[in-house]
Amino acid sequence: MDAQTLIARRIALELKDGMLVNLGIGIPTLVAGYVPAGINVFFQSENGLIGTGPIPEGALVQARLTDAGGRPVTAIPGACTFDSSISFGLIRGGHVDMTVLGGMQVDAQGLLANWMIPGKMVPGMGGAMDLVTGARRVVVAMQHTAKGKAKIVERCDLPLTSARPVDLVVTELAVIAQQGGRLRLIETAPGVSVEQVLAATEAKLDVAAGVTTMAIS
Repeated sequence: MDAQTLIARRIALELKDGMLVNLGIGIPTLVAGYVPAGINVFFQSENGLIGTGPIPEGALVQARLTDAGGRPVTAIPGACTFDSSISFGLIRGGHVDMTVLGGMQVDAQGLLANWMIPGKMVPGMGGAMDLVTGARRVVVAMQHTAKGKAKIVERCDLPLTSARPVDLVVTELAVIAQQGGRLRLIETAPGVSVEQVLAATEAKLDVAAGVTTMAIS
């Protein structure tokens, strides 16, 4: 199983029946494909859609039906559309139960940097600032390292997305919870040891008693 699929499948286990969930660009979009059986979740997109379905194939692609990143999506029966001001009102009003966002860095306090690399052209902030600040729960989906360099760092050297820490970080190596302004290792991926996770992480992690193996939906 590739890293992105493993991350998405693990995060899907965080979904609860009836949730309103926002999925960010990249790995987070894959989560919609692994919703556990018997769970009904409403996926929300910043550009004004509740009821996002799986990524369409072939003739099912419609140019005017996209997610916030401009990629084609499907709409499940009962989906509704509205303008982006209402969409951001839902986010800022605290009505989104969980958001899943990509990350460039997460620091030792759980602060996220995911929108800008100085000197490089990137898509920009989008709704990330609003989502990290307004969603009830924030989950980061990202690979543990980039080009051999740790992405879970002592202190972010990229611009922060929000002053609010995230709640959970899921990588291909581990599940790490933010508790009281500190990061705690609670699960390791199948075949990965605690020592391997710590060696790939710049930030100091608390290690939970009885770290378990990551479950996969």
